[in-house]
Amino acid sequence: MAEFREVRTEVKVKDVMSSQVVTVQQKDSAEHVGKLMEKHKIGSVVVVDQKGNPVGIITERDLVRRIVSKNLLPREVQAKTIMSSPIITTDSYMDISDAARRMSKLGIRRLVVLERGKLTGIVSDNDIVSITPELINIIAEKARITRTPLLREGAPLVGDCDNCGQWSDSLRQVDGRFLCEDCRLEL
Repeated sequence: MAEFREVRTEVKVKDVMSSQVVTVQQKDSAEHVGKLMEKHKIGSVVVVDQKGNPVGIITERDLVRRIVSKNLLPREVQAKTIMSSPIITTDSYMDISDAARRMSKLGIRRLVVLERGKLTGIVSDNDIVSITPELINIIAEKARITRTPLLREGAPLVGDCDNCGQWSDSLRQVDGRFLCEDCRLEL
């Protein structure tokens, strides 16, 4: 059976998080929350207390489940009654792969980022997906450097061909170099 090793991406939450977090007060109306989401074209807002500490999060899904599906008037419902709480947080130095695993395990799409207890950002599954091609490059490069296969022996890797420099999802090692299919055929 193949042995898998954990590959650290060296990409941190701070590298992909959104640092411009839209916040609302607990007493703000759901109508205000919805208008902010529309204005900023975002899928969530962080609810803060009077001192600016995050106490919850409201997502588009929360608005649908807790307002629309119950036929409530958004202007009559306060943020504190529809927010998800307690919020799930992380620090900005967590490895992005650990953050992704945590989100998957907890079934959530966003992590609020705190630094020394203060709100500094938010990272979403979309932020992580947007850097996936770069993560694949990092993993392939680490495999190339360490010469430790991530998959079974002989399985293709992804990355840039050592010969032509083109991106390939079918690199194979030939004489110590990782080559794409075209370059292997030329040999």
